[in-house]
Amino acid sequence: MLEIEGVSARYGEARVLHEVSLTVGEGEVVTLVGRNGAGKTTLLNCAMGLHRSATGRVRFVGRDVTAAPPHRRARLGLGLVPDDRGIYAALTVEENLTLPPVRGTSAWPLERIYDTFPVLGARRRFSGAKLSGGEQQMLALARVLRAGARLLLCDEPTEGLAPVVVRRIGEILLEAKQHGVAVLLVEQNLRFATTVADRHYLIAQGRIVESLDNTDVQEREGELLAHLGL
Repeated sequence: MLEIEGVSARYGEARVLHEVSLTVGEGEVVTLVGRNGAGKTTLLNCAMGLHRSATGRVRFVGRDVTAAPPHRRARLGLGLVPDDRGIYAALTVEENLTLPPVRGTSAWPLERIYDTFPVLGARRRFSGAKLSGGEQQMLALARVLRAGARLLLCDEPTEGLAPVVVRRIGEILLEAKQHGVAVLLVEQNLRFATTVADRHYLIAQGRIVESLDNTDVQEREGELLAHLGL
């Protein structure tokens, strides 16, 4: 579904990504695990078309989107959930959900959104600024599902959230997967990652150094935590 081939990226003279390649299949959840500064967020931005100086190739749903701007990739079904959540703080929950254009038959209707995220239904008239951190994260996820995303690019969705909210985020990602939505997930919480993901890529200094399954991660948890500095 998503194919990233030999992608490199720079910030000025600093090279952040070095010919990174990975794939995410339809309905698959794949995590990108690495230390802060390893290039994880940059890779998501390259996939979305937000990093203009990137080289390499990006294919999505069988199409070469390397030269496509972000809005065209979004229309094909790529949805970015950034680490700052990116919601409109001055708008209500419902306005955040209905403002983005709906694309294709994969878009979740509001009824399903509110069934899956009941807290958003209860706060539909609240502004984004009045939501808790966990509620804002759920709104960020709900917004791209409402818009019709077929693949979510999720950047640290559990960071700083209470364990009960982290569990709920995991349940939501698995429910989205059951509806055929794929996920490329940047995550440092290894235990959470193994509850939702099918596979894992370990990135270090801008390079993919290993591809792991859940058994690998569980057996090498101590080693991987040390590598991540956690």
